[in-house]
This record gives sequence, C-alpha cells and structure tokens, in this order.
Amino acid sequence: MNIRNTILSAAIGLATLTCMAATEPQTQPEIGKPAPDFSLTTGDGSQVSLKDYRGKWVVLYFYPKDFTSGCTMEARNFQRDLAKYSDAGVVILGVSVDTAQSHKDFCAKEGLNFKLLADPDAKVSTEYGSVMDYKGQKLASRNTFIINPNGDIAKVYTGVKPADHSEQVLKDLVELKKS
Repeated sequence: MNIRNTILSAAIGLATLTCMAATEPQTQPEIGKPAPDFSLTTGDGSQVSLKDYRGKWVVLYFYPKDFTSGCTMEARNFQRDLAKYSDAGVVILGVSVDTAQSHKDFCAKEGLNFKLLADPDAKVSTEYGSVMDYKGQKLASRNTFIINPNGDIAKVYTGVKPADHSEQVLKDLVELKKS
C-alpha cells in the first residue's frame, strides 16, 4: 500500500509540475530593446533574416497554423491592407511552425503576396515568447511585434484577435512613425 501511495504522489507531483511549466507565462522581447535576429525559410525556399530589413519598419506576426479559420482571416486582412503597408514602407512577415511547403501552398491558395516564414522547430517563436503547446505539439501563439528601422521592438500585441488586427496595427504604425 505504501508503494502505491508513493507512486501516486509522485505521479500527481509530476503532473502538477508539467501543468505549471506548460502554463508559465512567456517573456516577449521588451519594447525599446533589439528584436532577436533570425534566419528562416520562405515558401519559395529562400532564406530571410530580420537583419535584411534593417532600415525598414517590420510587422512580424506569429500565428498557429496555415489553412485554419483564424489564421486565414488574419492573413487575408494583412493581404487586404498590403498596399497601405507598402506605401508606408512597412514589411509584413508571418511566422508559424508550418513547413515551407505548407506556406507555399497557403500563399498560393489565399493569394498572399508577403512572406511567410517556416519555424518548424519553434525556435524563433520561443525567442519571441510566442509558442504554445496544443495537444503535445508546439504551435506559434497569435502575437505580433512592430520592429522599427533600427531593429528595436516598438510595439507588442499578445493574444491577437484576427478580425481587426491589421487595421489596429496600421493605426498604431501611424502614431509610432510620428514619434
């Protein structure tokens, strides 16, 4: 009976620690601090590094999964507003744990003309405090970062609502560019 109770107690303790680790808050890069650099693959197989965009404003958005309803809505809205971003000298980059091939297919199906970056090991998502566990699989959390031309974090959005997010980012960019 003692061994059974010991094993049960150990199992409960391990489960508690696992749950605590899974729900522990993540730390996003701080506003005013340098954005973590990275190099990731696009749907066309090319490599993109954040440093490639030094001197430009960048909207770096993390999303869970290609071809899902919320992620498709968010991508379509960024595409809808892409001319406004381009006219303002702003680059849109999307990141998820999907493969480069999935991004290629998603861009083709949805007519997306901005880069989606493959982060299959969730390393970059983790560096940006934008990773979650879903049924044992790591996915990117729906967070967005505005990065200024100096490469510093200018604004952070967590728990983004995809329906009106692009419009909010555009409004905030106008204010950020004034300062």
